Amino acid sequence: MLRRSALAAPALLLLPRGARADWPDRPVRLVVAFPAGSLTDVLARVIAEPLGQELGQPVIVDNRAGGNGIIGTQAVAQAAPDGNTLVVISTSAASVNPHTLKRMPFDPVKDFVHIGALAEAPYLFVVPPGASDRDLKGFLDRARENANGLTYSYGNASSQIMTEVLARAAGVRLTGVPYRGGSEALTDVSAGRIDCTFTDFANGLTQAQAGRVRAIAQSAKDPTPLAPEVPPVASAVPGYDISVWFGISAPLATPAPIVARVNQALNAALRQPATVARLRQLGFLPFTQTPGQFAQYLRDQLVSWGERVRIAGIEPQ
Repeated sequence: MLRRSALAAPALLLLPRGARADWPDRPVRLVVAFPAGSLTDVLARVIAEPLGQELGQPVIVDNRAGGNGIIGTQAVAQAAPDGNTLVVISTSAASVNPHTLKRMPFDPVKDFVHIGALAEAPYLFVVPPGASDRDLKGFLDRARENANGLTYSYGNASSQIMTEVLARAAGVRLTGVPYRGGSEALTDVSAGRIDCTFTDFANGLTQAQAGRVRAIAQSAKDPTPLAPEVPPVASAVPGYDISVWFGISAPLATPAPIVARVNQALNAALRQPATVARLRQLGFLPFTQTPGQFAQYLRDQLVSWGERVRIAGIEPQ
């Protein structure tokens, strides 16, 4: 024990200031690479307060939107590795963009230290309130019978990919209509101008409960505690299982003691009953991982989404 302490003391003196025992000694910036009100932003603002409590310093959410998550995520890759700048890394920036963009300004696996998971979130598959479909099987049957196919809206790449994978697996034709965001895509389904969409859980469930759309399936493989009454897509299309994911990462070379400290605080925050309840209310399923587990999870997700992009027939731009 004495020998370990004697070795650790000189090593600690060589670490950057941010790696010392008094870290953090100022507020921590949590970059969100999407605009205020986005799914990623909502998640970040829920976790920021309990994470700050665990760290002993405020966690300030900093929206750096643009490029479908590229601008904010790249800014963190280039930030000082002192632990004072973190990023909510997610499906778009780390799993989808590498397969849909010809040039990426960063490597989502190699250019970061990956701290820990935050949550997964299935999407809801919804149709207009006046549609004749009572379940996904009925919708797919109607799509097969329609000579011109049916339409779907999407406000992000994840929604587009989910729908295209569903269409190909089910052998139906669906024509995509892009929108600026998920809210706009959902609005035109509610109005009956579009036949369906995959939308984020909280917004879709709220609209379904208000009678503005009808939720007929959700994208996770198994029934979800978020809405047990909504069957999985897999009940009609066996094997279908897609959710979006979120985690926290830091610039490469962030000292290991800081990574361990943030991971410990993050996992403690995610285990707080109030945090779990709030996240579930907003359509998230929180889960915890070690830094090593999260890094492997991210690599696995990169491969999985690459296969989905291929199936969806989306060419890199």
